[in-house]
Amino acid sequence: MSLLAYGLITGIVFGFFLQKGQVLRYDKQVGALRLLDFTIVKFMLSSVIVSMVGIYLLLDMGLIELDIKSASLGANILGGLIFGIGWALVGYCPATGVGALGEGRYDAAFGLVGMLVGAAVYAEVYPVLKGTVLTWGNLGKITLHGILGLNHWVVIIVLIVLFVGLFRWFEKKNL
Repeated sequence: MSLLAYGLITGIVFGFFLQKGQVLRYDKQVGALRLLDFTIVKFMLSSVIVSMVGIYLLLDMGLIELDIKSASLGANILGGLIFGIGWALVGYCPATGVGALGEGRYDAAFGLVGMLVGAAVYAEVYPVLKGTVLTWGNLGKITLHGILGLNHWVVIIVLIVLFVGLFRWFEKKNL
């Protein structure tokens, strides 16, 4: 099976879980933005857990190689601001926008068009950003386990325990 087929299959499964986890609902999106409903945060952290385990399992089995990108504070801050403003304006992030459109919520189409226009604008200004904002605070190719000097599985297990504890706390607080 080709890598594209794996991508298609995992994309469909991810979309199914987005829908079943109710993170496509507008009230869940607004609740997350207002820090009143942490359903989306729980979903994202669950995705991080699955991804961490899956990627490092594949790496340890020799089935993949990692190409760590350099961490840049300027790029992360700029990207976070653009993402956050777009999410606040539209009420959807890219994945939930596509999922909502798939459920027949056509308001998401306007957000998706905006995302495509934003991507085109970013592509046009990229040459300027590449030599300025995107280089600010360049930390190099770093990983959490590399910074801590620990085996990646130790860091993954600690993060899983912390995330599960956070999930329990959210549930206790009805978030």
